[in-house]
Parts: sequence; C-alpha cells; structure tokens
Amino acid sequence: MELILLFLVLALTLIMGIPVGISLGLASFAYVWVSGLPDAVVLHNMVGGVNSFPLLAVPFFILAGQLMNTGGITERIFAFARAVVGWMPGGLGHVNIGASVLFAGMSGAAVADAGGLGAVEIKAMRQAGYDTDFAVGITAASSTIGPIIPPSLPLIVYGVMASASIGELFVAGLVPGLLMAVALMVMVAWYSWRRAYPRDAAFRLRYVRDSFRAAFLPLMTPAIIIGGIVTGAFTPTEAAVAAVFWTLILGVFVYRSLTWRHVVRVMFDTVETTASILFIVASAAIFAWILISNQMAARLAGAVLAISDNPGFVMFAILVIVLVLGLFMETVAAITILVPVLAPVSLAAGIDPVHLGIVIVLALMIGLLTPPVGLVLYVLAGVSGVSFERCVKATAPFLIPLVGVLLLVAFVPELSLALPRWLYR
Repeated sequence: MELILLFLVLALTLIMGIPVGISLGLASFAYVWVSGLPDAVVLHNMVGGVNSFPLLAVPFFILAGQLMNTGGITERIFAFARAVVGWMPGGLGHVNIGASVLFAGMSGAAVADAGGLGAVEIKAMRQAGYDTDFAVGITAASSTIGPIIPPSLPLIVYGVMASASIGELFVAGLVPGLLMAVALMVMVAWYSWRRAYPRDAAFRLRYVRDSFRAAFLPLMTPAIIIGGIVTGAFTPTEAAVAAVFWTLILGVFVYRSLTWRHVVRVMFDTVETTASILFIVASAAIFAWILISNQMAARLAGAVLAISDNPGFVMFAILVIVLVLGLFMETVAAITILVPVLAPVSLAAGIDPVHLGIVIVLALMIGLLTPPVGLVLYVLAGVSGVSFERCVKATAPFLIPLVGVLLLVAFVPELSLALPRWLYR
C-alpha cells in the first residue's frame, strides 16, 4: 500500500509540472508519513546522499564549463574544428560535431555544450545557408557526446552510486563517445548529399595551424584532466579543481577575456546549477533508499533472472527500463534511483559495472533529446528562438545513429571495457 502511494504521488506531481527534485521529495515524505517512520529518516538519507567527496567534482566541472563559455574559449574551439573538418560537404555540420567532441573534454555536461557552443554553431550555420531544423537537430544530437567523453558529470554520479572507479568510467567513455561522433558524421554526410549542402571552405594547412595555435591552451584542458586521473596524479575531484584553475588562468591572465565581474557572475550561476543538481541527488537518495529497503532490487533481479540469466537478455531489459524512465526523468535523478536497483541485476548476470555505467548514461543522454523532459531541447529552443515542438521534430532523425551506437556499445562490451582493462586491470 505504501509503495503504491509512493509511485502515485510521484506520478501526480510530475504530471502537475512540479520539478523532479521536489516531486521525489514529496513522494518519499508521503511514504515515510504513512508508514510511520521517523521524519529524521528523510533528512538523514538526503544528507547522506550528497555527503560524498567525488560529488565535489560536479560544481567544479560546471564552473569550468561556464568559465569557458563566458571567456570566449568556445569560439576558439569552434574555429579549430572549422579548420579541421569544415572543408567536407556539409562542413559546418561536421564542425558542429567536432567542436562538441573537443568541448566534451572540458565541460562534461550536455546542457553546457548545447548552451555554450549551441549559440555559436546555430548562428554560423544559419548565416551559411543551412536549414534551421538541420542546425538545431545536429546541435542537439552532438551535445550528447559531452557526458560520454571524459570528464562526465553523470558518470561521476553513477560512480558514487555504484561504488565504481570513476577513473575507469572516464576512460571507458572515450571509444563510445568517438563512435557517436562518427555515426553523426555519417548522418551529416547523408543529409549533405541529399540537400547539396556547401563546403565551408577549402582545406588550408595554414588555417589549421593558426587555429590550433589559438586553441592549443584550451585543448590542454582534457589532457590535464584525463592525464592526471590516468597517471594517478590526482583524483577526479582534484582534476575538476585543476580544470577550473587552468580555465581561470586562460580567461583572466592569458586571453584577458574574463573580468572578475564575469567570474563572480559565473560563480553565482554555478552555485544555482549545483544546488539544483544536488537537491535532485538528495531527494533521489531517500527515494532509492525506500526502494532498496523494500527489496525492490532483489525482486527485480529475481523477476528478470527467472525469465533468463543470459547477459544479453538482462542488458536488453535494462535498456528498456532506462530508455522509458529517461523520457520522464532528469538524468541525475534517474541514475540515483536506477543504479541501486539495476546494479544487483547486472552483477548477477555477470555484466561489468563499468560497462553498465556507460550504457545507462548513453541511454539517458538519448532521453535529453526526447519529450517531455528533454532538457537539451528546451535549452536549444531558447538559444535558437525555435519552438520546443519544432526542436523535437528537428532532432528526431538524429536519434537513429545514437540508438544504433547505444545498441552496439550495449552488446559489444569490449568497446567500452578494452581501455579500462588495459590501463587499470
């Protein structure tokens, strides 16, 4: 009875448009109140949910991404990507993807990519004569690369919830992220052939060299982050702090594009964003505790394994669950709720926790491009001036290559596990 109330309150609050963090908290409080548990249980689990050292990386990676957007670093990255792949048919579409790959190594968030690079990319594509729908669609799709290629905010949250190595998760995301880029570039090439999109400019080695020089220092950011983590020089949290300091040095002292007024404003924005994310984590923590205390993980594991204990079948079942939930729930909340329930199922079937993390995050990234939640779509609607409904329609064709990569990564574990095994095991 109490569990029915839990899900009923959650469903009703979400339908009413109440933010997901508050919805999770209200549903959990209703369960605690009806079941007669002490109110302190709610506070204890919410505080425990965010009391984690690795989660400190979240605000610092958000801050680094915000500083790059404000300090004009995104424009340098876009210019370099333009020089490298802009000569191809449909050049700016490929540039869009290339810039997202480069920016992915710095921000770790799809929304930061869409909000920062998105404004630059859509404006450039419109001026070059590309269809607005195509510009919006490829910008939305390419932004999902950000949380897969390290660093990654969702992978940090997953690592905390699953007690998995964040360093291994970061390394494991590299190949799947590049596969996403290649699949989207194939899609862009097909569109370019069908619609006769122009090349951006002829390939010039001098242009590549000059733009690389301009972007060299920003491009060192992922090298600092990943290199430091892989070599053991610092933890993911310390890597996030290093990324912030490096970005501050570039913006304030090297390029002088950041004033201290900019820095203060960005810090306030970061606090606001971080508070929103961690409130969701805290609310989801008590929700997840309720599910675990009611042995939902064991029941789900038993139900799935009773049908078949084949890893392929279990992975397929997990994919269905994650994709459906991703339609209605924000990424961080979904991870916090799903991982305690799905991890025991996957372990029982012999699925590697690192592989599971990549699959879950990749599946949830697709949820960012689908209504009704679709955070990336809302951001791009604001950036481009295009209606939300039109953004949904424009992005839909680009889901095909992303779903294809998801299935490939899900059922070919070596694509995500080869590098972690080589470097860590």
